[in-house]
Amino acid sequence: MARFFPVMAALLALAIFTSIAVGFWSFSLPHDNEFWAQVFIIHYFIGLFTAIGILGVHCVIFIYFLGTGRWIKEVTLAYQMPDEPHHKQTRELKRKVFPPALYAMLIGIAAAAAGAGAQTHAWPWYVHMTLAFATLLINLWAFRIEYHCVRTNGGVLRAVLEDVDRIRLARGLCTNAEALAEDAARTVDARKSR
Repeated sequence: MARFFPVMAALLALAIFTSIAVGFWSFSLPHDNEFWAQVFIIHYFIGLFTAIGILGVHCVIFIYFLGTGRWIKEVTLAYQMPDEPHHKQTRELKRKVFPPALYAMLIGIAAAAAGAGAQTHAWPWYVHMTLAFATLLINLWAFRIEYHCVRTNGGVLRAVLEDVDRIRLARGLCTNAEALAEDAARTVDARKSR
């Protein structure tokens, strides 16, 4: 996830910036010709897909921390490990990352709603513009926190696996890597015998 998330965040930041730039381009054109309508519809679709992308990227962060937190909890219980430091640390990371991710999603929804309001002239255009810039800034802030937490959580996952290997060796069992290799070999043998 630490390698995948920066790519998602960079693409999403680029999409937000592009949506804002095309929006300003659309706003600067005379509103009474076909070219303006084409630029406006491009802004509309870029904004729509960007709003969906914002929800998607931050939901991936939610799912990642829910999943890894649950996995660490289960491993901690299965191997009778103490709550601290690993399980407690992953809970703290989850609590740290969820509010910025939620704020980033909510401001993206608000900017999209304000865009619809500005299109129908129910809301002034500057509300949409202000929320669009706030979306960019809040998402950049959230990305920084999320990336730090994802990297830290990756270290926690590695530490849990190292502790599990130590416990398994102390109990006379093979390491996780050896158990996975044996399982893969059994799976290959089972498929060959079919």
